[in-house]
Amino acid sequence: MSVIRAFIAIDLSLEIHQRLNEVLENYRKQLVTVPIRWVVVTNIHLTMKFLGDVSLSNLNILTDIIQTEVSSHHQFEISVGGSGAFPNNRQPRVIWIGVEAPQELVAIQNGIQSATARLGYAREERAFLPHLTLGRVSRNASSQDFKTISQIIEKTRVGFLGATWVDKVHLYRSDLRPTGAVYTQLFSTSLLI
Repeated sequence: MSVIRAFIAIDLSLEIHQRLNEVLENYRKQLVTVPIRWVVVTNIHLTMKFLGDVSLSNLNILTDIIQTEVSSHHQFEISVGGSGAFPNNRQPRVIWIGVEAPQELVAIQNGIQSATARLGYAREERAFLPHLTLGRVSRNASSQDFKTISQIIEKTRVGFLGATWVDKVHLYRSDLRPTGAVYTQLFSTSLLI
């Protein structure tokens, strides 16, 4: 049985990517000595559901689920800005940029989460918190590294970066390569106008 790594996501506008790149470069310069795997800016997206390993035989079922859950919802706008870390700024593992969105986004995500859970994909244990991942802190990071990251996040206030219109939801394949992840769009479906 052939499997791929896959996730369901929303793309961002070119303008948002450009502003994210400025923020990312600023963090990179300040945290050059800290072991962080930075996300390539063109790969930054709003993840609705990380599926993990997906059997190729399940792809048609997944595209049907996405189509069903998305097609009854209207297009909406999201705002991007603010920054922080998961699980918190004192013990940062993931550095993120915030996303504000209407209830429509949460409704779509809940629908996708429930439908994919019935198919056997694990539910997220934590509540859905829309965010854009900039970087992941290495497991080899020291307590001094955490302190440095925490100080930089506190010092570097990221304001409003812009808004983007959401009109589609996508299914992506993720291939991990030595140079980083490569994403291939497998399916897209539109929200109502």
